[in-house]
Amino acid sequence: MHQKSVVFLGSKPIGYECLEYLISQKDVLNIKIAGLLTHSRKEFGNAHDLNALANKHEIPIINNLADLPVCDIIYSVQYHQILKQEHIEKAQQIAVNLHMAPLPEYRGSNQFSFAIIDRKNEFGVTIHQVDTRIDHGDILFQKRFPIPENCWVNDLYKLTYNASLKLFKQTLAHVIKGNYNPVPQELLVGKYGTSLHLRNEMAGLKVIDLAWEKEKIERYIRATSMPGFEPPHCVIDGRKIFLTSEK
Repeated sequence: MHQKSVVFLGSKPIGYECLEYLISQKDVLNIKIAGLLTHSRKEFGNAHDLNALANKHEIPIINNLADLPVCDIIYSVQYHQILKQEHIEKAQQIAVNLHMAPLPEYRGSNQFSFAIIDRKNEFGVTIHQVDTRIDHGDILFQKRFPIPENCWVNDLYKLTYNASLKLFKQTLAHVIKGNYNPVPQELLVGKYGTSLHLRNEMAGLKVIDLAWEKEKIERYIRATSMPGFEPPHCVIDGRKIFLTSEK
C-alpha cells in the first residue's frame, strides 16, 4: 500500500491536538507527516507549541507557504492564511480544512458570536475541500449540534472545540483513504443560507447601545464576552464603560 504524505497547516490549541492525534495515527494509517506550517500564538503558551511538537517527532518545519512540498494531502486546522491555487496544487490528492462552524452558513471569522446574535438554535463543525475562496470548498464531513438556550460565546466555543476534535478523529482515516463524497456548498445555500464575516467586524459588535431593548443588549453581551479579549462596552460621555459578568 502506498504510504501517503501529509502536510499539516495549523495553530491554536485545536491545531495542536489535531496534529498530536495525526502523529499518533501515522503508523496505523501508513502516512508520513511531511511538514508542519504554523505561526506562533503567544497567548496559548508553551503547552500548545506546534513547532515543539513537530521537533519532538522529527517533523520538518516549513517556514512559509512558498516552501510547501509536493504531498498527497494538505490538512489545515485554524491556519491563518488563505491558500492560493499554486499552494493547493501541491496536494496531489486533496487539500482540506477543518472549519469550526457549519457551512455554508458561517464562513470566515467570529462565527460563534454571529450565531448567538442571529438567534440560531443549531451550530456545527465542517471538514471541507480547500479552494481559493474563504471556507468555500465542497463539504466532505459535517456534524451539527443544538445551541443551548441563553448560550454565552465561550460556552459555544467549548462545545464547538470538542465537536471539532471528535470529527477530526472520526474522519481522519476516511480523508487519508479518499473515502468521501464532496457536496458543493451551493446545493445547501437554499436550506441554510450563507454569510462571510471578517475579523475586523468584532470591534463594532462590542459597542452596546443602551437604548436597545433588554433582550438585544443581553444577546450582544453574551455574543461578545470572550475571556482574554476586550469585553463589550457602551459609551457614556465619550468614555468606554465595559460590561462584564460574574458568570
